[in-house]
Amino acid sequence: MKWAEGIDKLGLGLYFLLCAFAIANIYSVDQKLGEKQLVFFGISLFVGLVIFVGRSKFFENMSGIIYIGGVLLLVGLFPFGKEILGQKNWYKFGSFTMQPVEFAKIGTALMLANYVSGPEFNLKNRKSLLTTLAIIGIPAVVVLAIPDVGSMLVFIAFFIALYREGLSGILFGVGFLFAGVFLVSLAVDPIWVALAIVVIVGGYIVMNYYKMSWNVISISSIAGSVILLCGLAFGSPYILEKLPKHQRERIEVLFKGEKAFRDTSGYNLLYSKTAIGSGGLWGKGYREGSVTQGKFVPEQETDYIFCTVGEEWGFAGSAVLILCYMIYIGRIYYLAEQQKSGFNRVFGYCFASILLMHFTINLGMVMGLFPTVGIPLPYFSYGGSSLLAFSMMTFIFFKLNYSDKNSLV
Repeated sequence: MKWAEGIDKLGLGLYFLLCAFAIANIYSVDQKLGEKQLVFFGISLFVGLVIFVGRSKFFENMSGIIYIGGVLLLVGLFPFGKEILGQKNWYKFGSFTMQPVEFAKIGTALMLANYVSGPEFNLKNRKSLLTTLAIIGIPAVVVLAIPDVGSMLVFIAFFIALYREGLSGILFGVGFLFAGVFLVSLAVDPIWVALAIVVIVGGYIVMNYYKMSWNVISISSIAGSVILLCGLAFGSPYILEKLPKHQRERIEVLFKGEKAFRDTSGYNLLYSKTAIGSGGLWGKGYREGSVTQGKFVPEQETDYIFCTVGEEWGFAGSAVLILCYMIYIGRIYYLAEQQKSGFNRVFGYCFASILLMHFTINLGMVMGLFPTVGIPLPYFSYGGSSLLAFSMMTFIFFKLNYSDKNSLV
């Protein structure tokens, strides 16, 4: 069929596969929630169909309005938001709830794609750089103020798209360095961390002394970096102490183990790892998992849904699911790179990077490699807002890809 030319069948096929497998696993945790997720999936397909039959230029032309609408929805949480599980990041209309941060990510991706693909954009220009940082930073700061630290971390995904457009990779290195110093300083005496920083920097200077062009700027930059890193090393324990108790314990679980907090912040992780480990190679069978059926993991259908896969489908099923995600995300990156339109390319990179951040953080979280921060697994975790938002991004991108493939330009 000629009209189907340009539809990425592999990408859409994986989308349907992930959603179907997700509904089956949610049904295993809670039959009623599985049925509700099926309804959410139907709504998502309807919205996706509307997106697909519409004009592809609509999202580029309306990106500013969609972005502002997303930010206003976030700001509206402060006076009108409903607190659920300790976070005021939901709107509640009767029995219906909506998490606006999921839709704010769509607006940010569209707005960033619109600006970055413009003729005047140049990352080497200070105005362009500050504008892109503002586009990402405004919703991210509002999300952090809610506070929703997990969702705020996802906004880092947009910098991956900017890296494709010429952003220096040094910024990523600096970010990882500061994060590493912060975490190491929580497990090791800050004095030793500071000493290690001085020794490493000193060794670098000695090894590159004759290769570097020394001036006041370079010397002050190195000295300033050492002071900042040492200050962070000594300040990390103080920062941790000032965090709310549940957030502090979620970080401490990484160093002390979940058993030290088995009655509080380590409870979910303890039973999550128990469920995954008990699945063995082939799993216990669908709806046969003792941890899942015994409801030992609170809210298992949301952020910890992966432990259901591990228990019932085993290592083999978990590996297949991870492989599907990797192929799917890689496929979106590949298609994004093939786009003739700069707007399409940047949006594709934003979309794939958001998926990558959610996927990486969620799996790291349920396996104890990352603190529990409330990040859903895309398409898989229960929730209408999450499924609808990810489905909207899916169909927006595949609509853009379809139009690009059928474009004569």
